[in-house]
Amino acid sequence: MALTVKGRATRQRIIEGAAVYLRGDEPGEVTLDDIRAITGTSKSQIFHYFPGGKEELLLAVARHESERVLEDQQPHLGALTSWAAWERWRDAVVARYRAQGRNCPLGSLMSQVGGTPGAAEVIGALLTSWRAHIRHGIERMQATGEIRPSLDADRLAAAFVAGIQGGVQVLRSSGSTWHLEATLDALIDHLRGV
Repeated sequence: MALTVKGRATRQRIIEGAAVYLRGDEPGEVTLDDIRAITGTSKSQIFHYFPGGKEELLLAVARHESERVLEDQQPHLGALTSWAAWERWRDAVVARYRAQGRNCPLGSLMSQVGGTPGAAEVIGALLTSWRAHIRHGIERMQATGEIRPSLDADRLAAAFVAGIQGGVQVLRSSGSTWHLEATLDALIDHLRGV
């Protein structure tokens, strides 16, 4: 469906309103009435912009939130060219999740649309992009001789992503970023050859 400039803005306002709601302290199961109230839109507008209903809307919000995961780590994630840059990125990741606390908007969304092909696509795209950024940083530092060339950059990048996700899951249940910090520190130390 081709949208006008005003239509794209309305659609984006609905997505962002739903995202703000899901970032709340305890959003629970979101309903279309919740989204209508937050965004000041009618039910017909929601179905106009999201003909697939709630699932289509939540998948659009999940895409929006997955983009934020990587945007919140920039410019550090795209500039992993020195040990200081790796530390800045590590600090940005920890700060993002510390500020987020126990509530994970993307996790909340996935629990509501999990198991659908669209949900798998959103998460798959996020993990692939995240791993690629980290792998690129490792490869750049291998090219300058600061990281051993024998290390498998893609496998280590996958370990970073899995470690972050594991640390976030512990954060969601414990309220502490300690495990996330320990994982990042141990992986960066491994890169340094410590």
